[in-house]
Amino acid sequence: MNHPADLSKLARPATEALLSDLRAVFGERLSTTHAMREHHGRDESSYDPMLPDAVVFAHTTEEVAAAVKLCNACGVPVIPYGTGTSLEGHVLALQGGITIDLSQMNRVLAIHAEDLTATVQAGVTRKQLNQEIRDTGLFFPIDPGADASLGGMAATRASGTNAVRYGTMRENTLALTVVTADGRIIRTGTRARKSSAGYDLTRIFVGSEGTLGVITEVTVRLYPQPEAVSAAVCSFPSAADAVNSVIQTIQMGIPVARIEFLDENSVRSINAHDKLNLPEKPLLLFEFHGSENGVREQAEIVQEIVGSHHAIGFEWAVRPEDRSRLWAARHNAYFAMLQMRPGARSISTDCCVPISRLAECILDTKDDCEKNGMIYSIIGHVGDGNFHVLMMVDPHDPDEMAKAEGVNARMVSRAIAMDGTCTGEHGVGMHKMDFLVQEHGEEAIETMRSLKHAFDPNNIMNPGKIIHW
Repeated sequence: MNHPADLSKLARPATEALLSDLRAVFGERLSTTHAMREHHGRDESSYDPMLPDAVVFAHTTEEVAAAVKLCNACGVPVIPYGTGTSLEGHVLALQGGITIDLSQMNRVLAIHAEDLTATVQAGVTRKQLNQEIRDTGLFFPIDPGADASLGGMAATRASGTNAVRYGTMRENTLALTVVTADGRIIRTGTRARKSSAGYDLTRIFVGSEGTLGVITEVTVRLYPQPEAVSAAVCSFPSAADAVNSVIQTIQMGIPVARIEFLDENSVRSINAHDKLNLPEKPLLLFEFHGSENGVREQAEIVQEIVGSHHAIGFEWAVRPEDRSRLWAARHNAYFAMLQMRPGARSISTDCCVPISRLAECILDTKDDCEKNGMIYSIIGHVGDGNFHVLMMVDPHDPDEMAKAEGVNARMVSRAIAMDGTCTGEHGVGMHKMDFLVQEHGEEAIETMRSLKHAFDPNNIMNPGKIIHW
């Protein structure tokens, strides 16, 4: 893993003078307690905690700007924090510094139903937004599984189960309010659906993982709630049959809203966790959105496709409660796998490949896991070529940890060789920094580094993530 051997050499701790200045702005909303720092010094990755020196809870963009300006003057790192659900070490305080918690910036600022847009503070979560707009007949479709904050989702270019139809945060973020490294407040984009006005700063900050600035407000696209929704689940004798069904479905242009793949290990774990009795074989979970007739036609075509690939059953879930139960089980797959090996730690990784190479990449990765004796599962938003591997390892066993990282490295190299990417949606964080060179080449990385130096000359914005300074 990309883990510096001696963090003490990198530390840029907050001084008492800086803490005093921050306390003047935030009062009791500044915390230096060990429990609060530890909570903000970990995420869902397999890294050990790396604690900030203090945590501040911001309520406004202006407060964020004040904090960043003070930190920049002292050369002290700033780490933006949403809900802490990131998977690649994004929020860890690698060099110490100040974590800015944006979770209390949780107001929906404007809903423009007639324009299909909403503007929210960065701490608003996806579930909160959908709850707020439920009576407008609209919904926000990006669903990474966790109830992540919209600011964090923009910062990591999140996607999730609906991306095959609705796209990712890149396509669904229209505008941002960002605090730059020197404490300026800038606004990128507008609510217009397109623009040719200058550099696309919105897309530069989407996916920047807090390394170029702190996102404080987000304007997103909304979509009409579909007239009809239905889900279907079917099992297969092999992973190859399941994934080949997906490839044919996508190549035929069927507008499926979601296609999720779970291997037999995933199914076994969610059966135990959620008290289900699904066949413990590779499984596909579909969801169809549209008119009553459109949904029925889509499902009938897909049923024919999966039948030609030896599908075992094709069961409908039309009632909302049945669909919710299936999707809840899918979203619980990470925690279900943790229960399969108590005391273990999950090394979670992902990649994304062109849809035509998906079966090959999954099968080769599965074979690699088996050869190395991994306790693992493979799940994926396979409609867009993205899949995830969860490996349960003993964190105190260096050999197991090394084997898991070896599987990860070979999977990523395999994906890049297929003209894919080292991460489809987890982001880079600390864990995948070294793979960026392999994917993009030194010249492209140097261009990214030039951007970082221009936006953040003192290297205070979430240092040690995405690229080496």
